[in-house]
Amino acid sequence: VQLQASGGGLVQAGGSLRLSCAASGRTFSNYNMGWFRQAPGKEREFVIGISRSGGNTRYVDSVKGRFTISRDNAKNTVYLQMSSLKPEDTAVYYCAADSDSARSGYISTIWGRYEYWGQGTQVTVSS
Repeated sequence: VQLQASGGGLVQAGGSLRLSCAASGRTFSNYNMGWFRQAPGKEREFVIGISRSGGNTRYVDSVKGRFTISRDNAKNTVYLQMSSLKPEDTAVYYCAADSDSARSGYISTIWGRYEYWGQGTQVTVSS
């Protein structure tokens, strides 16, 4: 599956952004979808994920109450709505697709479990 992320940009602290990730090539609804991020000098980290049906989500504590993930399987797109952004949210954000975990109903936080990756979109939050 090919993934194309978009929606990044520069925003002031406290602001909002919505990232989109459009998929093509395979059956989108077979995949759990995740968003990861990587800041300069840091490892890539799991941010938030959603099950293939959209019924379950998982997120790291640092984004609880601020980030939400959703998907539209009819449009083959997953969204990351980010609000109350902080400078520490600054990173390149990647969307990724995982079919193995999807079959078990589990949303993985391990980047190595995700088979397909988008190209990344830069999010910069100024203080």
